[in-house]
Amino acid sequence: MRRREFIALLGSGAAAWPLAARAQSPRASYPNKPVRIIVPVAAGGPTDIVARMLADKLSALWGQQVFIENKPGAGNNIGTEYVAKSDPDGYTVLFDPGAIAANTSLYRKLGYDAIADFAPVSLVTRVDFFMFVPNSSPAHSVKEFVDYVRSRPGQLTMASPGTGSAPYLAEMLFLQMADIKMTHVPYRGAAPAFSDLIPGRVDCYFGSGTLLSYARSGQVRVLASTGPTRNVAAPDVPAITEYVPGYEVVSTQALFVPAKTPREIVGKISADTNTVLADAAIRAKLAEMGYVAAGSSPEELGKLLRSEIARWSALIKSVGITLD
Repeated sequence: MRRREFIALLGSGAAAWPLAARAQSPRASYPNKPVRIIVPVAAGGPTDIVARMLADKLSALWGQQVFIENKPGAGNNIGTEYVAKSDPDGYTVLFDPGAIAANTSLYRKLGYDAIADFAPVSLVTRVDFFMFVPNSSPAHSVKEFVDYVRSRPGQLTMASPGTGSAPYLAEMLFLQMADIKMTHVPYRGAAPAFSDLIPGRVDCYFGSGTLLSYARSGQVRVLASTGPTRNVAAPDVPAITEYVPGYEVVSTQALFVPAKTPREIVGKISADTNTVLADAAIRAKLAEMGYVAAGSSPEELGKLLRSEIARWSALIKSVGITLD
């Protein structure tokens, strides 16, 4: 009797074990501690603002603190490489501001591989940029700006949040297609670059719609947007393509984690990010800043990454930029 009871007890325990194992699967238990989102640009800029918005909502959804850690520098490569070499456990996430695809072709040597070293998680936004000039600028349109630069070739300055950043590439394409020359001034993020634009220490800057409030309050002037059509956040602002036919730059923001992160965890971060981005209030807030909420599956982001690498590669070759 005792032997039969023991076998029955063993059998019931064996049957329960898979249930316990499933209950403690990576997806079921994640996250059980704070999560870091690495933002490879300086704090205070548009990318940082969107990342913190997402982090706040994920914190509420998960019941765990999701905090932002800024690691700017080297054209976003310091923070990006940091994530690539982090433990693949889902607790270190990259908020890519549209740089990872371009940097693959832009830099001769990188400490990471955009495809091999990362697992795509979810697209976060699509974004047009806006062309800002200080109030001291004599230009009130793209045409006037182009004429102004041509009268002073190489003397005026074009600021960017860093060499290789998406705004930088948008600027370089504009200079090429408008056939004008300016001196590039790279900064460690959007906030310090824009701070120098306001008093006129630099002559132009391409930034996201989060900066439109400065134009609305009269602190700077916005001349145009970079998308294929006028942006819904500022429908009265013309698109650059209206003056420079064929010009178009639309960037993305997206989440990545280190390669070999368990697929269940990748799937959970992706699904919950999409839940946040489906919220009407979040979508409206992003739209006010010129962003389009654009969640995706990991597979969709992976396809987009490959297509973006090809797109930026063609642009970089046409502009003739290569960095060490």
